[in-house]
Amino acid sequence: MKITFTLLFSLFVGCLFAQETETSQKKIPSVILKDMKGESINTAEMGFEGPVVISFWATWCSPCKKELNTIHDLYPDWQDETGVTLVAVSIDDEKTKRQVAIYANGKAWDYKVLMDPNGDFKRAMGVNNVPHTFLIDNEGNIVYSHNNYAPGDEEELYEEILKLGTK
Repeated sequence: MKITFTLLFSLFVGCLFAQETETSQKKIPSVILKDMKGESINTAEMGFEGPVVISFWATWCSPCKKELNTIHDLYPDWQDETGVTLVAVSIDDEKTKRQVAIYANGKAWDYKVLMDPNGDFKRAMGVNNVPHTFLIDNEGNIVYSHNNYAPGDEEELYEEILKLGTK
């Protein structure tokens, strides 16, 4: 019995470490999305220099809006200090996607806002619910992922950005 338990535990721990290594080296998938002007953007070729934060959100999601509005206040300093770029990916569907530009422009977000009304990028990134935030390093690797939002989470995100180095 002890041998079976030990073997199962060892396999479980091994799988956890293998999964952690795999997710830390996962690259951004290539999906074509549109920005608020209707221009097509390939998510794998966004061409930003420095770290990139990708935040999945929706107009009907209060925690999403709280997170992005809180980051909005800090974003100019973050950019100056680290060169980070934030991309807000709306998962609003065909019924609500018209509200995205109204909301984002009304809040004067300086973010690149992309539309994912069919959920293609959301599925490719393994997002089950919003808000879901990813940090991407200079090589396009996903180095941090966080689901949901509570006040103070933006500070944890900033600490992760700082780990990548400043500009």
